[in-house]
Amino acid sequence: MSLPIEEAQPVFVSKLSHEGRGIAHVNGKTTFVFGALPNEEVVLSYHNRRARFDEASAHKVLVPSLTRVEPRCQFFGLCGGCSLQHMSQSAQIAFKQDVLIEQLRHFGKVVPEQILPPLVAEGYGYRRKARYSVRFVKKKQKMLLGFRELFHPRFLAEINTCHVLHPKLARLIAPLQETLGGFINKEHIAQVEAAVGDNATALVVRHLEEMPASDQEELIAFAESFNVWLFLQPAGYDSIHKIWPKDSDSLLTYNLVDGVTLYFHPTDFTQVNAGINRLMIQQAIALLDPRAEDNILDLFCGLGNFSLPLAKRGARVTGIEGDARMVMRAFLNAQKNSVDSASFMALDLNKEESIACLPRANKVLIDPPRSGAQEIVSRLPLDQVESLLYVSCNPSTLARDAGILKDRGFGLKKVLVMDMFTHTEHVEAMALFCPNVTARISTRGDCCPIVGS
Repeated sequence: MSLPIEEAQPVFVSKLSHEGRGIAHVNGKTTFVFGALPNEEVVLSYHNRRARFDEASAHKVLVPSLTRVEPRCQFFGLCGGCSLQHMSQSAQIAFKQDVLIEQLRHFGKVVPEQILPPLVAEGYGYRRKARYSVRFVKKKQKMLLGFRELFHPRFLAEINTCHVLHPKLARLIAPLQETLGGFINKEHIAQVEAAVGDNATALVVRHLEEMPASDQEELIAFAESFNVWLFLQPAGYDSIHKIWPKDSDSLLTYNLVDGVTLYFHPTDFTQVNAGINRLMIQQAIALLDPRAEDNILDLFCGLGNFSLPLAKRGARVTGIEGDARMVMRAFLNAQKNSVDSASFMALDLNKEESIACLPRANKVLIDPPRSGAQEIVSRLPLDQVESLLYVSCNPSTLARDAGILKDRGFGLKKVLVMDMFTHTEHVEAMALFCPNVTARISTRGDCCPIVGS
């Protein structure tokens, strides 16, 4: 229940939580404050009172932090898509690095030997994929398309643009809302997935009931007007079909590095930030130092985002992915890029028997989901492994797995954060592990060079 602002007292914000909210103590009780930064004095507007802590937002900043900036988006604080637009980009990445190092120490009892410079790129207009919720609100007689509200996630935020989205996507929000709002079956549109490729922009419209011909005609007219590919999804994944343009081409393209082009379906998983992705691949190449005599295992390889550039350098790469469709696409990508030294297998990496089937390798790259790679780092044979590169989207599971690798004789040599999701609290990281026993380290010298070294 909200407390009237005039009854809320000014408070001092001491630090940030891992979620990027300010932490203050009011009458001895912890209060998490959205929109507040360390060393600020703010007036609170309360949102939730709980037994152990309260939740509030910064209604007014009396003493601002030196790292505070003006949010670019007018919907910041309403839309739940961003949480850190009020903090400078350099301060955001420093905060994320602190979170990573603290998590490594706390959960993994691990301290890296070296912290490499973070990977940063453009902070706005970077997001090339988005999944919009869609809802027709009868009380407002209005179609909403976008993201959940920050403090009321049951509701959709009423927005008409987004500065974090790639401009090709941001420009579509308002006219797409208007088009969908004119449908006969507008209440049965559930979701729109959008993707920007280097060759085209695509929309996949998920509808719960059969779409009338007149609604399809309006949607096709919209797609033609804005020059986007249009797909409909009346049921599961297999029901997705392209309706405009009327051709057989359904794969977008994504330029990586070294002339490698990734081909992907609009609903396939790809990295949303192309600038950071290219830097990330280059960093992975520098850290793993692929050579012709190397056998590299790329676990959770997806479409070949890392596999293909590593193989392009001459190494033998085996990519493992649980989704058979993704594996088929990875083979296609290898063929289209004339990469002969990469092969792919479909295996469920959460199963012990799958891990036992993995081929031996002297170098390993792991890019797991948020749940991490506990089973893999616990059971994967490591006696021949010279270096293991772990790409993480969750610092707590990375820290847990780093602790397991430590117990198995692997030290955390180098670590860095990547600003994949600027203006959010999400922490992406890359960590290089090498054997602690000198006799097992490659005789080539440093097993983990730095980009540019």
